[in-house]
Formats: sequence, C-alpha cells, structure tokens
Amino acid sequence: MGEPLAVSASTAEIILDAAEAVFAADGDTHASLRCITSHAGVNIAAVNYHFGSKDGLIKAVLERRMGELNRERLRRLDELESGDESPRPSQLIKAYFGPLITFASQQNSDARAFVALIERSVTNPNSFTQAIVADQFEQVVLRYRNAFHAALPQVPKAEVSWRFQFMLGATAYALYGSSQLALLFDVEESHEESLARLEPRLMSFLLGGLRTPLPEVDGNTP
Repeated sequence: MGEPLAVSASTAEIILDAAEAVFAADGDTHASLRCITSHAGVNIAAVNYHFGSKDGLIKAVLERRMGELNRERLRRLDELESGDESPRPSQLIKAYFGPLITFASQQNSDARAFVALIERSVTNPNSFTQAIVADQFEQVVLRYRNAFHAALPQVPKAEVSWRFQFMLGATAYALYGSSQLALLFDVEESHEESLARLEPRLMSFLLGGLRTPLPEVDGNTP
C-alpha cells in the first residue's frame, strides 16, 4: 500500500510544479490544461484525479507556496510573542516580510515562478484568485495587524493598516520590479548582487516608512 501512495504524491508534485511554471508564464486564465499536462508529462485524467479540475489545480498551486510562507510567518510571530518583551516594529517587519524575501532571492526555478505568480496576483488579479489569496492570508494578516497595533500604540489603527498596505505594495514591486531598475536608473549591479542586497535595503526602507511622522490632514495630525 505504501508504494502507490509515494508514486501518487510524486505525480501530484510534478503536476503542481508544471502548473506553477505555466501559470507564471501565461497567467491562470489563459493557461491550458493541455499545456500543463504536456509540461508535466502526464494526461488530463491525472490532473482530474489529483485536483478535480483546473480551478482545483490553481487553488492547490497558490495554497502550496502561500501556505508554506504563512506557516513560517506565524511560527516567527509565535516565537516573538512568547518572549519576555513585546515584539518591536523592526522584528515584526522582518518576521512577516523576511520569509518571502529569503525564498524569492533563491536562484532556482521555484523562486522565479513564485515571484511571477506574485506579480500576476498584484497586477492582474481575478475574483477567483483574489478569494484564494484572501483566504490564505486572513489569519496571518489579522495576527500581524494586531501585533503592529500593539507595537505602535501612538499611531492610529487606520494609519497602521494603511502603512501595512504600503509595505505590501513596496515589497511586491521590489521583488518583480528589479529588472526594470537597471533600465530606468542605470544601476551598476548584477541581478545576483541586487538579490543579495535586497533584504537589508528593503527592511530599512519599510521600517522608515512605518515610523515616519503622521501626516497632517487639513492642518491637523490625525
């Protein structure tokens, strides 16, 4: 009984890897099951057996990476909150954004495909993928939002939420916009050098934005 399960699990992973690469290149809307099965070396029946449908496959692809990412984020937050002192903003930023930067900076096909998926989910989302992403991130965002509120009691909660949104946007663009940087600003760094320096640069920028003085609205600080 054990051997068929091992073969089945391996087949599912092969299909997931192929689908991730195809979705990253073509988008989940335009990618065809025929292209995915050809890439994976399996037939459509194998996709239906493991995932039920193309929608089920899309869901599994997104949940695989996001699930890993969010479990690590929650593990780090649990560790911070179990200490004697309350987490500092800098620690929360590193705990939330660090796992994503670390994975995305790896020089392998998994990381490249995942970064491309992030780009598509940000720039060209649809209602189906938005619902999956929202479900995957609901618990982790709530936990971190509360942690940031506790770490920044002097900042209005609405302002903290907006700044968290800005940090999400900055991080997403930092990941998939690095190739544009060399074209627009004539940066004299290799792609590998940029990736190696991305985390300290981004963490410093995010912390500065989080701690920036509150804006004045109609002459009054909110």
